[in-house]
Amino acid sequence: MSHLLLANPLFGAAGDGRGFYFFGFEIYYYALCIVSGMIAAAVASGFLMKRRNMSSDFIFTLFLCCIPVALVGARLFYCITGAVPIKQWLDVRDGGLSIIGGASAGVLMGFVVCKIKKVNFFRAADCVVLNILLAHMFGRWGNFFNGEIYGAPVANDSMKWFPFAVPIDGTSGIGAFSNPNATWHYAFFFYEGTLCVIFWALLYAAAWYWNKKPNGLFTFSYFLVYGIMRTIMEPLRDPRDILSGNSGIPWSMVTSILYIVLAVVAVGLILFFNYRKEGALFGSKKGDPCGITEYLKSSKDEVPYYSKINMFGDQYPPKPPKEKGESLIEQFKNLFKKKTDEEDAPNDAEECGTPAQTETEEKAGDTAEQPAQEEEQKEE
Repeated sequence: MSHLLLANPLFGAAGDGRGFYFFGFEIYYYALCIVSGMIAAAVASGFLMKRRNMSSDFIFTLFLCCIPVALVGARLFYCITGAVPIKQWLDVRDGGLSIIGGASAGVLMGFVVCKIKKVNFFRAADCVVLNILLAHMFGRWGNFFNGEIYGAPVANDSMKWFPFAVPIDGTSGIGAFSNPNATWHYAFFFYEGTLCVIFWALLYAAAWYWNKKPNGLFTFSYFLVYGIMRTIMEPLRDPRDILSGNSGIPWSMVTSILYIVLAVVAVGLILFFNYRKEGALFGSKKGDPCGITEYLKSSKDEVPYYSKINMFGDQYPPKPPKEKGESLIEQFKNLFKKKTDEEDAPNDAEECGTPAQTETEEKAGDTAEQPAQEEEQKEE
């Protein structure tokens, strides 16, 4: 550690171009992309929950419970399918996370959390799962910084331009640009990341305006979309990026196909049961056509207020005047002022006396003055 502090400034670029130093500790761009993707997905999920008549506070519970499990699942899937020795399973600083393993583990944990909290899983999942596509996009740019996830070499010089193609030299994505001996490959990280953000935008827009039963369609739309994308692109990758272990089976592609089958079967069952119960594939002919009319609370004491984002906000009362426009800073100032007044109150009482004490003293003074006045009058 000491030689890093001496050799690099407080903020300095790492020699391999994969990250930078912060007080001697190397922070990888890959890790920053992963964390940024998680935060972006959580924020997008919070807005969609508020839009679809749910408490956006529930995303914090899901975030705290699902993210650690997703990271463990991503690492385990990579290590098991990639035949990584067990002694290296905890060595995560050199990369080695599988999007498929992370998404699967995170969704399963979300199901457990919803069961424990007694929250409709499909209602919550429709607001969260599709945003995994947004996190995928950030993750693919993390692969760029690591110099991985690319296709076959590009032979035509006119096609050797970024981001259509990317130089690869076995070190990092950034460092390869300055290496004249780097080989240009098709930038599969960019293709997949771009498709992810396009499909995410389409699904997010649909979820933003869709208010018909049944819930669960957007959840399995993610599995269908990503399964198809990955099934098509997986065989075209560089063989070193395909998780096949010692068996030779492309496990990511197999799982992607299972994603597609699961999504098709699940969507078919959801529509079948909705038609059987409500008399229509979408919505309802017998009752409430919306699957999100009832406000879903994050706690028993929560009271919904009017919100422009919530598509059912006009059914709720406006926010109380005391809570309108009161920022966290103003709340802190008011709390601080209240505490200050309480601390100063005893001092004021000692100096001025309480109203009861003052009144007693005044009466005692008047009583003492009356005999003196009567004696003066007698002498006269």
